[in-house]
Amino acid sequence: MADLVHSDEDERTVEAQLGRPVRGSWRVARRCHLGVPMVIENHPRLPDGAPFPTLFWLTCPVLTKRLSRLEAGGFMADLNDKLRGDEAMRARQARSIARYLARRDGREPIEDSGSPPGGDPDRVKCLHAVVAHELADPPNTAGALAMSAAGHPDCRAECVATP
Repeated sequence: MADLVHSDEDERTVEAQLGRPVRGSWRVARRCHLGVPMVIENHPRLPDGAPFPTLFWLTCPVLTKRLSRLEAGGFMADLNDKLRGDEAMRARQARSIARYLARRDGREPIEDSGSPPGGDPDRVKCLHAVVAHELADPPNTAGALAMSAAGHPDCRAECVATP
């Protein structure tokens, strides 16, 4: 956990982006072109020992809204059809998931009750999770396709005002 450190300014920014306090140990894993946090990397467990739901958390409000629109518009169903129909794509996604699990378990092994938050090699459950993975620790095949569809934010000003 020693390498999961962040500044007070990053904490204020991420909390403003999320609209709530950040839980557990974390660090900024990716910043946008303006230097604002886009993705944080979380420790696999909260201080009380409970598993944390995801290793990488998308904090960028612009991408969060865009990906929510894509999910509502059926993009995930189309993406899942592509994954199921393309063995090579599914194999690349499986390698991404294996890398994700190895990184998480390198911090602390977590007994899985299923797939990681983003989904399985043939079924994406959350575009936000796979894009966070793609931005923080590429490649993530599904995340790259979702990023391409959402478009990389080209903000001209910081997305949040911090106290």
